[in-house]
Amino acid sequence: MLDTHVIETGPAPGTTLIVLHGLGADGHDFVPICAELDLSPLGAVRYVFPDAPQRPVTINGGHVMRAWYDILGPHPQRQEDEMGLRESQRQIAALIDDERERGVPAERIVVMGFSQGCAMALMTALRYPERLGGVVGLSGYLPLAAATAAERSAANAGLPVFMAHGTQDAVVVPTRGAASRDALRALGHEVQWHDYPMPHSVCMEEIRDLNAWLLKQLG
Repeated sequence: MLDTHVIETGPAPGTTLIVLHGLGADGHDFVPICAELDLSPLGAVRYVFPDAPQRPVTINGGHVMRAWYDILGPHPQRQEDEMGLRESQRQIAALIDDERERGVPAERIVVMGFSQGCAMALMTALRYPERLGGVVGLSGYLPLAAATAAERSAANAGLPVFMAHGTQDAVVVPTRGAASRDALRALGHEVQWHDYPMPHSVCMEEIRDLNAWLLKQLG
């Protein structure tokens, strides 16, 4: 099981956001950003911030760090760490299972991620067997894109998606995020897309747009 940091905005939360950090960060990375969200109209919300496993990352000289999967080279779409991706998918899906066991309906659970966390959020949510509340992908991309159509669950075939990207992102180039957006739309997903004049980061305008989308999807 993944180690997690959990914040609840009130007793007996009926909504959960599972928030996945990027390469080299940890579960605490997005705590301040989620603190900027105002989801009070939804009642009490549980935020679950898991830590990715420690693993060597090839592109970083084999240095061990928190990573949802290995990055094998400068063009990861050409050679993806399928084993690592699928292992993390299983672990994140188990977190969704845990929330359901705690009484949160699947349709009140949103999976959200940044960069590598974005990749895992999209991969896991589309394959989860029960209908979720939505999926949020920030500054990332759709992994194992060619397998998505065959592997996604019928329950989440039309899952709403929020995607955002920085126009100055030099880590995950904007064209890769846009290609993932187009691939998801081609599969029939309603993708709300935003871009912002920023690097590989998060900005306040993005948080406000995300806040509005979450209230619309879960309200």
